[in-house]
Amino acid sequence: MAEPFQFKVSDVKIEKRETVFQGFFRMDKLWLTHPRFDGKSMPEFTRELFIRGDATCVLPYDPGRDEVVLLEQFRLGALGRDQSPWLLELVAGMNENGESSEEVAQREGQEEAGLTFSKLEKICDYLVSPGGSTEMIYLYCGQVSTEAAGGLYGLEHEHEDIRAHVVSADDAIAMISDGRINNAAAIIAIQWLQLNRDRLRAGWQ
Repeated sequence: MAEPFQFKVSDVKIEKRETVFQGFFRMDKLWLTHPRFDGKSMPEFTRELFIRGDATCVLPYDPGRDEVVLLEQFRLGALGRDQSPWLLELVAGMNENGESSEEVAQREGQEEAGLTFSKLEKICDYLVSPGGSTEMIYLYCGQVSTEAAGGLYGLEHEHEDIRAHVVSADDAIAMISDGRINNAAAIIAIQWLQLNRDRLRAGWQ
């Protein structure tokens, strides 16, 4: 049985690439080919690729109070589903050129929830939808005090309208179980917290 990852980026041959849409985001069309697992070559085919910058997401967690902060805001991509398009999510923002993901975390913590992270622990990096999008998420858990957390936030010029909620860790875990939280970053981070909660409560005090 062959081992995984036998192919590399150099095995992909892009014959042609053009931008077919440029707006708030960008869409490219690619003509490409690559080797197949059976030793043959894939016939040239086309794909559209959504060019979206990388982002950083943070789950704010207070280990003393065992609470997290979740942000409620409108999300266009949730329209048309059998649910509210106002989602409960993490602190999140797009990575700007020259910014580290930790710098993005601190900036967005202030803008979206009035929070400063005294510690940031990396959870993982993951590709959001690699079948058609370039976006990578840099995911963290951040130590905060939730004593005075909560309220309304967001930048007016970015059309942000955010309500920050303080929620017990148990309630956040329950909202994943019953489907009230159904976005990937929040699910991954809260399940990670479930696995690492005792360690954080002992080490972050």
